[in-house]
Amino acid sequence: MPGRNATATRTTAAAEGDVTVLLIGMRINHFWAVHHWLPVFLAMPRMLRELAKDPERGLLNHVLLTASPRTYYVVQYWESKEKLYKYAHSPDTFHHRAWAIINRKERKGQVRGHVGLWHEAYVVPEGSYESIYADMPAFGLAAAHGQVPLERRGKRARDRFAYRSDKAAGERAEKRVAAPGKAPDGV
Repeated sequence: MPGRNATATRTTAAAEGDVTVLLIGMRINHFWAVHHWLPVFLAMPRMLRELAKDPERGLLNHVLLTASPRTYYVVQYWESKEKLYKYAHSPDTFHHRAWAIINRKERKGQVRGHVGLWHEAYVVPEGSYESIYADMPAFGLAAAHGQVPLERRGKRARDRFAYRSDKAAGERAEKRVAAPGKAPDGV
């Protein structure tokens, strides 16, 4: 990571509450069909630049990765699934225009088989994720949510999984509050 210094210590991500993660990518099925896959390949950096210019849209951080010479993907960390959905469906974004083009070409039978597209979205509740970074600059989840010394969340993975923030405790308390005319959970 250019320009980032490694820390000579062990840290963990400072994430609190639910974590929203999107894995999104493409696979080049036919290398010779450059005119089909190159526009797709170039679309993601453009969307990432668009999101970087408007932090209110909710993208916290991303990591560009390759799985093979054919497969490229991005791990994205979002503030919430609601902000992810809002961006995906907003008609004023490049994402919306790109999908309109893809859908139009697909209806004409022009994209089948040349390039594969995929995504997986996860909302991970607190207590279901943990991380450790040894002699690393902020990366992945820690780059999205910040870093804290390992001791603050626990030296062992089971301790970090067991960590509960005040934010999450408040969310659990809100869920236990009964709606009008209904009994609280567990009663």
